[in-house]
Amino acid sequence: MPTLPAPVCIISMGNKMNQPLKTRQHKGYRRIIPSMNALVAFEAVARNGSFTIAAQELGVTQAAVSKHVKFLEDTFGAQLFYRLHRSNQLTTEGNALYDAMSESMQRIAGVFDKYAEGQGEEAIALASTADFSNLRIMPRLHLLREQLPKLRLRLTTPSDRDADLSVRFGHGKWDDGTAVFLFDEEIFPVCSPSWLARHCPPTSLDELAHNQLIDTDATLEGWMTWNTWFRALAYTPPKLAFSLRCAMYGDAILAAVQGHGIALGWGRLLENHLASGRLVRVSSHAIVPSDAYYIFLAAGRPKTPVIDKLMDCLRADDIEPCQSSL
Repeated sequence: MPTLPAPVCIISMGNKMNQPLKTRQHKGYRRIIPSMNALVAFEAVARNGSFTIAAQELGVTQAAVSKHVKFLEDTFGAQLFYRLHRSNQLTTEGNALYDAMSESMQRIAGVFDKYAEGQGEEAIALASTADFSNLRIMPRLHLLREQLPKLRLRLTTPSDRDADLSVRFGHGKWDDGTAVFLFDEEIFPVCSPSWLARHCPPTSLDELAHNQLIDTDATLEGWMTWNTWFRALAYTPPKLAFSLRCAMYGDAILAAVQGHGIALGWGRLLENHLASGRLVRVSSHAIVPSDAYYIFLAAGRPKTPVIDKLMDCLRADDIEPCQSSL
């Protein structure tokens, strides 16, 4: 009896083998990530720290946001938020997911910024204090236009949570993003040439302390007032009688330019005024604080060549003559 050949088992793969690899991978993503709406809701809550604000931003009810996040937690198999009385804080698992979400959303937003209004254009929202913007950024706008003609720049405030970059002054060790060193600072007394012509320049810290001093309220991390500046020089001043106190540093500098007294000069902010002669140094005494200026990139925001060029422009000494009243 002739030997029959062994049966051959044929498994039909349908059209799967003919599908591109990317298509099969994308189907895998959809299986692992069951709801993009839930991820969007989670990202909004994590960024705002509030279910209520997230719901307002997304145009849905708070209950809908809570349902999305609960569905995501059940799918994820872990709690993503600590629900506290007045706030919602991310758990370890929540932080891990938010970091990945932020990076992905920033990359998607970057593609839209690049192609929505023109090939090769890039939009950047840069947050800083009003004083840094007026005294450091504005005199260098011509450089930004020359070096980055396709950049669509939006200047905004530190409270803008949607800013791509922000200028921060401090130690540089923040855990909610990436800090890139910009430049250090030197702080010294300044006045107008007209004030100096009417008064004898102080030759000691004691003489300086008894002069017409213009002070600014300490409202920012690392900000120095006259009291903290004197103490950093190991000098304990008497009770200082300020000729003027200002809430805004720009107001204090304007008063100094107009000849009303001596202000503390933050050298990086006053390069324009010093170069133009509107302000002069009064004393050789100076403090170089341990804090410095940093460009802070929001979590997930990559440092691109455009950001490198923007930083170079902010560091540049090539500034336009001072035209404003500041």
